[in-house]
Amino acid sequence: MPPIFQTQSGVTLVGGAGFDAAALGEALALAPDLVAADGGANHLDDMGHTPRAVIGDLDSIRPELRDRLGARVHHIPEQDSTDLDKCLRSIDAPFLLGVGFLGARLDHTFAAMASLVQHGRARVLLVGPQDICLLLPPRLEMRLPQDAPVSLVPMGPVTGQSRGLHWPIDGIDFAPDGRIGTSNRMAGDRLELTVSAPKMLLMLERRALGATLDAVISAPDW
Repeated sequence: MPPIFQTQSGVTLVGGAGFDAAALGEALALAPDLVAADGGANHLDDMGHTPRAVIGDLDSIRPELRDRLGARVHHIPEQDSTDLDKCLRSIDAPFLLGVGFLGARLDHTFAAMASLVQHGRARVLLVGPQDICLLLPPRLEMRLPQDAPVSLVPMGPVTGQSRGLHWPIDGIDFAPDGRIGTSNRMAGDRLELTVSAPKMLLMLERRALGATLDAVISAPDW
């Protein structure tokens, strides 16, 4: 099926978990096309923003807002996927910044992280209250401040190599029920990571959003 929303710019995709105005502003400065996943439209309306599209099963958007947005609202009624899943498969854009998917209910946060792996796109960055989360591309190179926290969370069996981490990951077999890589940190100011499969999530401080996006855009995708 053709995409519901298509753009040559980055998309700021807003979910229903709630977010602050600063996070939305940071995302829009980098990804100016605004799209809402179902109830995310409520938060945007409360903040005076109008999305170019709303996508989801529409069980959370306020009825009067749905009526007011009219043709911008796209109903996908099936219940076998989350609203984030529906958006990821319905948007064609160079990259997406997801705001309002992390930091509320734990099950929703985990579902959002699982969607990154299930969809397999490294150019989707989720922006939380303090952190960002993304699927690692096959190779990533970027600069981060010395001692900046770097967490690697496997969502399946995966191996990798690193340069610039205090604790290198070379030779480690990562798995959700085995070795994970939380609370690592930078030993210098240049990070290089390679991973064997689209199964590893990278988590960094939110202040690294711009640098991370630049690195991801330059990196190969899966």
